[in-house]
Amino acid sequence: MTQRFARIAARLRRAYIVWMDHPLIDLISAKIRAAEAKGAFDNLPGAGKPLPPRDPSVDGVLNRILQENGAEPAFVSLSKELARLRAELLETADRTERKRLMTDISLLEAKRDLARKG
Repeated sequence: MTQRFARIAARLRRAYIVWMDHPLIDLISAKIRAAEAKGAFDNLPGAGKPLPPRDPSVDGVLNRILQENGAEPAFVSLSKELARLRAELLETADRTERKRLMTDISLLEAKRDLARKG
């Protein structure tokens, strides 16, 4: 077992213990059992189909959760904003506006680089 796998397994065990010690675990379990009895989980989309391939690493799980909830890393949103500003710069003829856009682009590039490292 690699050290990284051992660290991940230890974190998962701690998270499971914390979850199982949650003060509302009995209520949550009862709600899930009641929903199962009512058939709330029957006929869900994708039922009977294999799960899509996923990145099994902890980072992959985190990325999947972020993607499924519409979140994106700061450097991604900054990169999108940079692309928009660059396109605007190409279409702008006014020298004052071009200078402002180039300043904004420089600042965003610095922010994006810092976000990538952070």
